[in-house]
Amino acid sequence: MIKRSCNVLGEIRLTAESIQYIALFENMTRAKILDCIPEEERLVYVVKQGDMGLAIGKNGENINRVKKALDKPIELVEYSEDPVTFIKNAFGPVSVSSVNLTTKNGKRLAYVEVPNKEKGLAIGRNGKNIEKVKMLARRHHTIEDVILQ
Repeated sequence: MIKRSCNVLGEIRLTAESIQYIALFENMTRAKILDCIPEEERLVYVVKQGDMGLAIGKNGENINRVKKALDKPIELVEYSEDPVTFIKNAFGPVSVSSVNLTTKNGKRLAYVEVPNKEKGLAIGRNGKNIEKVKMLARRHHTIEDVILQ
């Protein structure tokens, strides 16, 4: 397991599997990857801020090439040092109205407001989307929980 420094608040521990996925993605796209979370049904990559265009490529060529090579769906999240922007990015196509950060009992929490019609998409099947956001917020900005409003 390798540690990769992410921000002043913490570091990310990468498994050998994650490192292999990152190396493959970076070699195929030239985009810088900060984190990779391999899940059973998909791979979630955190892309360096400003490298999203490289990661996707013209007409989606780069990401489609990686998807084909790995035979897995891929989700990209653009990193931001600002936790509010990062959480909005992690929700992907969901329209996030607001993100309020607060500290309760020594724990950092993010309250996220999304339109009612998009709550299902924000949560995802079996909660997989909200769990992805919670994990990324914890790993990259030491936010203990993300609560939908």
